[in-house]
Amino acid sequence: MLTTFLNTLATIISVTSLLIVTYGALIGIISFLINEFKRFTGKYSTTNIRKLRATFGTYLLLGLEFLIASDILKTVLEPTLNELAILGGIVVLRTILSVFLNREIKDLEAESEKAQ
Repeated sequence: MLTTFLNTLATIISVTSLLIVTYGALIGIISFLINEFKRFTGKYSTTNIRKLRATFGTYLLLGLEFLIASDILKTVLEPTLNELAILGGIVVLRTILSVFLNREIKDLEAESEKAQ
């Protein structure tokens, strides 16, 4: 019974991860299109694209965090080498994304301070 509950919980967390990434992608697409339409009015900005990347990256990281939680549950239930490899890959990917996203956010903050 506990195994069934944990499998169900892992599935719910995985779906939540998918929804977060999808939501972030939709926001990213809409923001990108709005910024591209600004080319016609002369209000296009590369800074907006960098902000969009930071925002989208944040959603990706949050989605990956949920995915890591789900994979930890699955690995506890079925500790196979395949599950451990998947978990390790996701953790490495999340770490790399986090490093670059944090660098991007710091660069954006520095640009904002210079502009003021």
